[in-house]
Amino acid sequence: MTLSPARVPTTGVRRLTATLYGYAFLDDFVLLYPVYALLFSDTGLSVWQISTLFALWSVTGVLLEVPSGAWADAVSRRLLLWLGPLLTAVGFGLWMLVPSYWAFALGFVLWGARGALGSGALEALVYDELDRLGAAGRYARVMGRARAAGLVAVMAATGLAGPLFAWGGYPAVGAASVLACVLAAATATAFPEHRTPTAGSDGWASTLRAGLADARGDRSVRGALLLVPAVAAVWGALDEYTPLLVRGTGVADETVPYLLLVIWVGATAGSLLAGPAERLGTAGLAGLLTVAALALATGAAAGSVPGIALVAVAFGGFQLAEVLADTRLQQRIDTTGRATLTSVAGLGTELATVLVYTGYAAIGTTTGHGTAFAVFAVPYLLTALLLAAGRPLRSRWGIP
Repeated sequence: MTLSPARVPTTGVRRLTATLYGYAFLDDFVLLYPVYALLFSDTGLSVWQISTLFALWSVTGVLLEVPSGAWADAVSRRLLLWLGPLLTAVGFGLWMLVPSYWAFALGFVLWGARGALGSGALEALVYDELDRLGAAGRYARVMGRARAAGLVAVMAATGLAGPLFAWGGYPAVGAASVLACVLAAATATAFPEHRTPTAGSDGWASTLRAGLADARGDRSVRGALLLVPAVAAVWGALDEYTPLLVRGTGVADETVPYLLLVIWVGATAGSLLAGPAERLGTAGLAGLLTVAALALATGAAAGSVPGIALVAVAFGGFQLAEVLADTRLQQRIDTTGRATLTSVAGLGTELATVLVYTGYAAIGTTTGHGTAFAVFAVPYLLTALLLAAGRPLRSRWGIP
């Protein structure tokens, strides 16, 4: 009898995490990831045009991020999680059928909408379900493993992209990517969801107002909201240029996916360290960002295959810091507007990402990809400096 009460939440946690890990894997098992920047380049797009596509991707997220988070709080989070991958599947299909700048642009709009639908909804659903089961303390570990599952999927897709591309070119990797999106949507229908959505015709608007009011009124929430984009935006944008960075080392195109695997091994290791690293304080997080920033600058500037290993170390550090920043945010907000506030943090990330794309286009065009990566290590050093500067300065910015 002493064991039976613990079995119910354990079973619930296992069901939730199994669905989450499967969803995270399928959602990132996209064989187009390591080659779509090459597809754009081979279609004749310039660095500026490619950067405008990435910026359009982020602008779509900016416009939809907070409304979709409020929608997730007002209706069903699970609904948004299965709808999103279907939008991406349509976008990938367009890329294969009519490869052109405007088809790529429409595909990125759909992909951006998918990102907005899932951002906030996934974190909120997982945290609330864990909290319901008395396991909210496992959030960092669970989300770290989910990110790792997604990164393992990226590595698996990257490993398969090479031979599949050699066999069937872009159409083959595109078709496989569409299938992965459809399977991700099917998996999302298995997520448990026990919360009661907001009732009433003005539920969406009232949820949005309440969430934003919480952010304005609570300094610790506001600081956690600022920390997420400070950690996530730059490396998330640089990720899109990694195939071009790797190609710049002089390797053959067929080798690019395999060197990208090195980078994602580093990021995966960072995700798996999220549970133990949750004990890191503010000073520890500052040290982590400093080491990662220096590794990024050194590795990218080297312009060589060994330098890619240092970029992998950097991405591991940034991935770990992102999970820790998200955990801080979830611990500080009320359950009522969790998806809304998480989406507010996502909005900040998207806005900062647009700035990175714009800056990268200017720097990368004139100096090359290695120098551009090295320059964008500076924002992380500044964030680390702010975190390490002491409580009075952090308090001024509302950073816990």
